[in-house]
Amino acid sequence: MAGLGAENVAVSSKPVVDNKTLGDFEPAKKPKRNKFAFACAILASLTSILLGYDIGVMSGAVIYIKDDLKINDVQVEILVGILNLYCLVGSCAAGRTSDWIGRRYTIVFACAIFFVGALLMGFATNYAFLMVGRFVAGIGVGYALMIAPVYTAEVSPASSRGFLTSFPEVFINGGILLGYVSNYAFSKLPTNIGWRLMLGIGGVPSVFLAIGVIAMPESPRWLVMQGRLGEAKRVLDKTSDTKEEAQLRLSDIKEAAGIPQDCTDDIVQVQKKSHGEGVWKELLLYPTPAVRHVLICAIGIHFFQQASGIDAVVLYSPRIFEKAGITSSDEKLLATVAVGFVKTIFILVATFFLDRIGRRPLLLSSVGGMVASLATLGLSLTIIDHSDEKLMWAIALCITMVLAYVAFFSIGMGPITWVYSSEIFPLRLRAQGASMAVAANRVTSGVISMSFISLYKAISIGGAFFLFAGVATVAWFFFYTCLPETQGKTLEEMEGLFGKLMGWRKEAKKLKMRMKEVNGDGTSNGQIQLGNTTTNGR
Repeated sequence: MAGLGAENVAVSSKPVVDNKTLGDFEPAKKPKRNKFAFACAILASLTSILLGYDIGVMSGAVIYIKDDLKINDVQVEILVGILNLYCLVGSCAAGRTSDWIGRRYTIVFACAIFFVGALLMGFATNYAFLMVGRFVAGIGVGYALMIAPVYTAEVSPASSRGFLTSFPEVFINGGILLGYVSNYAFSKLPTNIGWRLMLGIGGVPSVFLAIGVIAMPESPRWLVMQGRLGEAKRVLDKTSDTKEEAQLRLSDIKEAAGIPQDCTDDIVQVQKKSHGEGVWKELLLYPTPAVRHVLICAIGIHFFQQASGIDAVVLYSPRIFEKAGITSSDEKLLATVAVGFVKTIFILVATFFLDRIGRRPLLLSSVGGMVASLATLGLSLTIIDHSDEKLMWAIALCITMVLAYVAFFSIGMGPITWVYSSEIFPLRLRAQGASMAVAANRVTSGVISMSFISLYKAISIGGAFFLFAGVATVAWFFFYTCLPETQGKTLEEMEGLFGKLMGWRKEAKKLKMRMKEVNGDGTSNGQIQLGNTTTNGR
């Protein structure tokens, strides 16, 4: 009886609902960001700086290359944009290569190829030699573009996957800024030396990156697909927020790989499907409704990222500023550095909002801002083009709109494209699916960058930006209609959100209701459902 009395006192002093105290219903504390996963994401994403540097440095170097090698505008377009098409070779091969030798050594391979390409470009004696260097560097960039977001997504805990997977875009922007600064720094040297140093020095970071990547662990998902469960468990323990989350992630990956849950051996025999066998057939010939929806979303978001004109602005910003009325080479290069600086600052801002606000709100806001700034840029350039006198207000408006456009792009469209496409593919299709999305990205980028000069000569430079504004408007409606929110979902439960291109909202509501039922209090408490269990995801 005394025991019962004590129980009654305890009950009356702290009400209980279904054997839980009110303390159990308080919001879960946000776990500290995993420093090991953070370090791995930074090292992997640093490979993206190679593409960024090449984009940034070529925008200025091509001015001096044109003078030194005496090439015409068509050759300039091809030189600037061809790297994006050469990337296709690397990005298409990267999926199979990463399934064969692992994500980590694929990053090392990418760095080695780019290093050789940078050296060839730096020592180029003529246009043909320079194009060979562009080809080799392009293959390396293609590898790096595909593998960096895939590795980062696979090693990151769900609570910070958006933040960490946006790092490749952060470093692309950092590389662009470095390229712009390099242009300005070497512009004072003799023409025949300056542009070669601009291009050749880009190979130096790849050496340090390759060495640093050796210290990283292999992707836990790749290790499971190879049957190396013991190693995968150790990596997950290091890269998860809690031991419980590590166990849940391992359980989900084992299920996706077709390994029984009761299998706890360090090494197990896995049916060898990890080298791409049957994947292309499942992706292209006989896709399920969910896979088809994922593929449309991934390729669509990559297409619209480039079709809305970002590479035209980044690669040809000196020409745009020249059309706006800035004639001094120094002033054009300094204005271009400002573009790189704004782009980098806003991409850093975006990384902190991806896991707080969600993918869709940021993406839709970003594209809306891009439409407005592109339309205003087109208007200001058209006014300048049709004016016989120098209009300072129009020049200022033009520069402001270029900066506004890259800011809006970097706050959403830039990082979310890589985050979204790397996290929505099922494990068995992830490497090849991501390589297809990157291929679409690079083809579109190549077409835009290799035709921009011809385009603005045909329809005027203002007309070109009105066209980009129209494409961005179509993109906004596509994203609003077809792309589900993926914030806080685990990689293995993504497939449940996809399958109905127009009716995905019903599935999202069902998932939300299930989360509420699991928590029992009508709120998600920042938790992610993993089968019949939950883990803190925020």
